[in-house]
Amino acid sequence: MIFKRGKKGTYYIKFMWQGRTVFRSARTTNPKVARQVEAATRNALAKGDAGILDRKPAPTLTEFTSKQFLPWAEASFAAKPKTWLWYRNGARRVLSRLGDVKLDALHGEQVASYVAHRQSRGLQVSSINRELQVLRRMLRLAVEWGVLEQAPKVKLLSGERHREFVLSPAEEAKYLVAAPEPLASVATVLADTGMRPEECYRLRWEFITWLNGRHGTLLVTHGKTAAARRVLPMTPRVRSVLEARWGAAGRPLEGYVWPAPSKSSHMEPCSLKKQHAKALRLYRVRPFVLYSLRHTFLTRLGASGCDVWTLARIAGHSSVAISARYVHPSEDAVLAAMEKLGTGCKIGSRQEEQLQEVTTEKLLTA
Repeated sequence: MIFKRGKKGTYYIKFMWQGRTVFRSARTTNPKVARQVEAATRNALAKGDAGILDRKPAPTLTEFTSKQFLPWAEASFAAKPKTWLWYRNGARRVLSRLGDVKLDALHGEQVASYVAHRQSRGLQVSSINRELQVLRRMLRLAVEWGVLEQAPKVKLLSGERHREFVLSPAEEAKYLVAAPEPLASVATVLADTGMRPEECYRLRWEFITWLNGRHGTLLVTHGKTAAARRVLPMTPRVRSVLEARWGAAGRPLEGYVWPAPSKSSHMEPCSLKKQHAKALRLYRVRPFVLYSLRHTFLTRLGASGCDVWTLARIAGHSSVAISARYVHPSEDAVLAAMEKLGTGCKIGSRQEEQLQEVTTEKLLTA
């Protein structure tokens, strides 16, 4: 039989041969080619080619990571250095405890032992889950590349905290008063546009149009997902902040809005850490990260009655399932929707009654 993992994954072949399971990747996304690979494998086994069943000794996790996984990650994410570092750092943490284990000897108990060790070090569930995601990716690629017949299941821990912190208007006002520049300007843009912090830091003057829309627009060229490219309207507060900064910079036609002496030539998350921590201490605002301003904006947008598809477009989400987290209709909104539906049904019933009356009159006069 052949089957595929994921919507865009490669096909795998699996069948029994003389009491042994033959399971491997067909290394193709075409089902016809996958069936041809399965038939060729069966023919080779029938001719006595035992080499198909006799596999080479499985490498250790360290050997597989250094020779295959990390080179793949570096080549695949050359344009996304943060993703490459995420894979590399996660792999290093996994190898610190499981590096000497052979791939075919890795099982659920060893993974559970690794999780218990990380929890004893005081790590949060979200941090451990990120490491488990890297391990799961490594094992699945080992199966896809024919190094491993079947990967053990790696389950993520439950109880992970999501960034669901929402600032109240009073907390937002206190924070913006306490925040120095350029933190105050950045926070204002994040709170009124819902951009990801990285998207805000990469904002350039040539991507800002002062004439479009009511107060101008911002163009987000790239971000975390393919749907990140979008045009966002500016609020009066955002326009005021950016216009003042544009004038102070000499009205440039191009360049970063938030320049900084870094490798990227623009502001990075570490640039605002001290200012953010000082602002939180100064006005005793509940601790939060700058990304929470994005969640605050999208939650307020959802509460205002924005539908999930429009919210996904504004947020740059690739799936409405992610945007649904930010839409929490109140009881009043649900009742209002039901009343509209009821009114529509009554109108429809009345129209049917009138049509029936007209039809009856025509029959009687005839």
